[in-house]
Amino acid sequence: MKKLLASLLSLLPAAALAATSSWSVDASHSQVGFAVRHLVISNVRGDFGAYQGRLVLDDADPTKSTVEATIDASSIDTGVADRDAHLKSADFFDVAKYPSITFKSTKVAKAGKDALKVTGDLTLKGVTKPVVLDVTTTPEVKGMRGDTRRGFSATTKISRKEFGLTWNKTVEAGPVVGDEVKIALELETVKDEPRTAGK
Repeated sequence: MKKLLASLLSLLPAAALAATSSWSVDASHSQVGFAVRHLVISNVRGDFGAYQGRLVLDDADPTKSTVEATIDASSIDTGVADRDAHLKSADFFDVAKYPSITFKSTKVAKAGKDALKVTGDLTLKGVTKPVVLDVTTTPEVKGMRGDTRRGFSATTKISRKEFGLTWNKTVEAGPVVGDEVKIALELETVKDEPRTAGK
């Protein structure tokens, strides 16, 4: 009996490892978008075109999961070149001084079926603040080339002023740019398969 128990205990680390999987964001099938109020009457939308992200998931115990992401701030695109140039300037993102936006999770919690609350540190323009992402997930599927894929949708809101993006002007209707920024992520991820001998 002791030998059997010892054998079972020796398998626990391997079993725990098997329950954890790593995933990389496929930027060609994902979107990192945002929306902010303009003149209190409409929303201006944009996205970032260059970013990397990695997730380590433990479906059995989501609290052991982690998320990390890096965004190239200069890849911002709102569809208007002059506006994008202004957003890259020191009035907003100051990409020459702060080229990257980063997120690193500090807590992951289950929030219902196929849903998670991901708390983490968002660093933007040299300022780090905690944010909470509301995340929904999809089941695993096989891609066209046999790889394993999984989708994640996430939303959150931040105050741009809290991150030092304070530029604004006031007109009759109110502020030109709203303070609240709505962030929406649509991520398709690819499972990092372990390499086998000879590959």
